[in-house]
Amino acid sequence: MDKKKGSKVGRPTAIRGRGEAQWNCPRWRLVAAFGAVVALLLVTADAGKYSGMVEDYGCDYETVNRLNEEVLHPILQELVKTSFFRYFKVKLWCDCPFWPDDGMCHLRDCSVCECPDNEFPELFKEPSKARLADNMACQEGKPQAAVNRTLDNPWTHDDETDNAGMTYVNLQLNPERYTGYSGPSARRIWDAIYKENCAKYPSKESCSEQKVLYKLISGLHSSISVHIASDYLIDEVLQLWDENLDLLHDRVMRHPERIRNLYFTFFFVLRAVTKAADYLEQFKYNTGNSQEELKTTQSLVRELVFNPKIRAACPLPIDEAQLWKGEEGPELMHQIQKQFRNISAMMDCVGCEKCRLWGKLQVLGLGTALDILFSGNVTSNLIQPLQLERNEIIALINLLNRLSESVKFVHEMGPKAEKLAKGKVNATPKKEFITVKFIQ
Repeated sequence: MDKKKGSKVGRPTAIRGRGEAQWNCPRWRLVAAFGAVVALLLVTADAGKYSGMVEDYGCDYETVNRLNEEVLHPILQELVKTSFFRYFKVKLWCDCPFWPDDGMCHLRDCSVCECPDNEFPELFKEPSKARLADNMACQEGKPQAAVNRTLDNPWTHDDETDNAGMTYVNLQLNPERYTGYSGPSARRIWDAIYKENCAKYPSKESCSEQKVLYKLISGLHSSISVHIASDYLIDEVLQLWDENLDLLHDRVMRHPERIRNLYFTFFFVLRAVTKAADYLEQFKYNTGNSQEELKTTQSLVRELVFNPKIRAACPLPIDEAQLWKGEEGPELMHQIQKQFRNISAMMDCVGCEKCRLWGKLQVLGLGTALDILFSGNVTSNLIQPLQLERNEIIALINLLNRLSESVKFVHEMGPKAEKLAKGKVNATPKKEFITVKFIQ
């Protein structure tokens, strides 16, 4: 804008744009220098945000990512495709024991494709090496029914020995992905989990055991969010699926604590799998199919649980022997077991079939990891032999695979998601500077 002729002396005239006067002013130089320093600090912080040691573990992020990419992820991807680990037995139609069912998902991607009787292995129709558990159908009516019964796995309420209402699902044909399930019903599930059963450090005196439970649930929540973002329905009409990096950044990447808890949960489950190495190696993985497939499954399990690279990289990810100490140890364990069983029962309140399927599987897998690491450590000095149901092993390995996929996706796509998010912030139209010149 040109200066108006005839302006009075000393009258201020606003000139839009970046004029020389603003940069010649010492105040603007100071602002610019300060901005440059802040930008440098932010870049440095981002670069080191997920470097160094993983909290509470003896491994660093770089080692974990390399170990997962080179060793764990390839093995697990093959393992979950085998006949034994592909089929999961689940009860999908139990009533919610905590509140009336009022949330339904109407997208076709919410539904689960069940296996016909002639598809899943014949041997699966026979009872597995079952624990002595009381036969119990779906929880009915009162929430107490979900938490006040005797179980051999005290961490979960699922009962594989009760076949009423059970169905087999081919996990490879029902992938965990975006379903459109959201709104008040979905939020109520997570609200109930966090507020009622898994509060984040309710007091400064919160014990390590309570913190472990919160980190595990937070890590599982983060992993589920990553799965949704990595396989997102872009166009429902055309059935186009792709990555949603905006969602990844919004739900996971911009929350450093959620990343840390994801890695924590990944390590926790890996520790359980390696601790149960002898049991998992000797378990019968026969499905009635060819001996060649049986040998392949057994070989992959051995490669996973006895892998020297895993043991050398992270010799002791968590020392569970340090937990549940003191006179209050047994009571504290029972309290946290009750909280986790409530979380397990809440999976029957999920209003989306596919979300319920994967919620039940992953919570059962996490409960199995807790059972391996903690059960029998406190209640008596007598070490009980480990006994796992077929479904628990299937859930445990599939959970580890899902966590492995989440860690891999965050490592590979997380920086891109953050870069895109910063680009959008930087692309926001900037307000024009107004330089004021005095006409002499």
